[in-house]
Amino acid sequence: MFKYLPHTKEDIEAMLKTIGVDSIEALYQDVPKSLKHHDLSLPSSHSELELYEHFQALANDIDVLKPVIGMGAYDHYTPSIIRHIIERQEFLTSYTPYQPEISQGTLQYIFEFQSMISQLTGMEIANASLYDGATATAEAMFMICAIRKKQRILVSNTINPNIISVLKTYAHYKGITIDLLDHHEGVSSLEALKAHFTDEHAGLIVQSPNVFGLIEDYAGFKDVLEEKQGLFVINQDPSTLAHLKTPSAWGADVAVGEAQSLGLPLQFGGPYIGYLASKKAYVRKMPGRICGMTKDSEGKRAFVLTFQAREQHIRRDKANSNICSNQSLLALFVTIYLATMGKKGLYEAAQLSMDAAYTLHDRLLELPIFEPVFSGQPFFKEFTLKSTLPVNMVQEALEAHGYLGPYDLHEMGLGDGSWVSFAMTEKRTEEDVETIIKALEALV
Repeated sequence: MFKYLPHTKEDIEAMLKTIGVDSIEALYQDVPKSLKHHDLSLPSSHSELELYEHFQALANDIDVLKPVIGMGAYDHYTPSIIRHIIERQEFLTSYTPYQPEISQGTLQYIFEFQSMISQLTGMEIANASLYDGATATAEAMFMICAIRKKQRILVSNTINPNIISVLKTYAHYKGITIDLLDHHEGVSSLEALKAHFTDEHAGLIVQSPNVFGLIEDYAGFKDVLEEKQGLFVINQDPSTLAHLKTPSAWGADVAVGEAQSLGLPLQFGGPYIGYLASKKAYVRKMPGRICGMTKDSEGKRAFVLTFQAREQHIRRDKANSNICSNQSLLALFVTIYLATMGKKGLYEAAQLSMDAAYTLHDRLLELPIFEPVFSGQPFFKEFTLKSTLPVNMVQEALEAHGYLGPYDLHEMGLGDGSWVSFAMTEKRTEEDVETIIKALEALV
């Protein structure tokens, strides 16, 4: 239901007549004049994000920390139109679209989600989404092992350790062996790939931007893999694809990732939504559901579940996955976000995030308490530095000024206890950068 129901002039006149009042203004006759013309001192023009930040600042009794950490969950802006649409009662339902004759709306937006993910990644086909980015990566591992009929996989150690942990858990019960690929200066090493990829491996899984925030260069990777018929899986933040080379352009056979960055709020860690796209040749090995468009008996456009490769639909031993499902409502969330932002909006949001990250990075390195970890490597909206002060001291200083971060990479087993990670989005402004720098200058 709509929260606010519009009334016609006739509706208003009928309601006023019923309660015996001549005008709407008469309803407020008991309100003091001093309150009727209260000046909120709002500028004449504000973007939706700026207006939101303004009112949040007015509610200064609410203590909300601004995140300057990422690690797979980013504080991007959510256009208000999204909630107004997804909270309609037609969408807030737990019904699964097995019967297309009564599920056309659900099937249509899933089809649109798949189409948009295919456009972003450059891949030929995408499924109806998965639980999250980590489990989507694990499903991709199952997928390429099934395609190549091999039980060994090579995984770059520049992938977020949380994802690697999920991969190991999934692999254990499938009898899959995971070998880690070393990095060089924070990015996956081509030379290490040449030395360690064997005929026993089904393929390679990498991530870009990686756990350190660095943009990886996969030139030559596909050639090495093809020599031994290995498949290539790239885990990528989809919000960066407005700027960066697509997985398809790198020669990926499967593209996966976490789509939370496409407008989903942080939501205390979830629920989120994973995407999975691949070459069309591997469509029957893809997990979950795939929606398709066809024509009904009257020749009209219709949407159906084209593939349903789960144990609910086929023999369990033939199913590609027994534990996957699509995040339908969040797929709608992402679809509305992409449709609202458009190509230009997606590009600008990514550009603002990247600009903010580079500005903060350069300003932090002007302070004597930070040093570079990987010199000369390009990053996107997240970066890693070495702190000469205890990390908790840096975190407490920022928290006192209203910021959450930086992330202590030692908690993930990375670095020597001094490595920290910062992340910036289009929600962080120049004023935020100045406040962060002043807070840390006090430590110096």
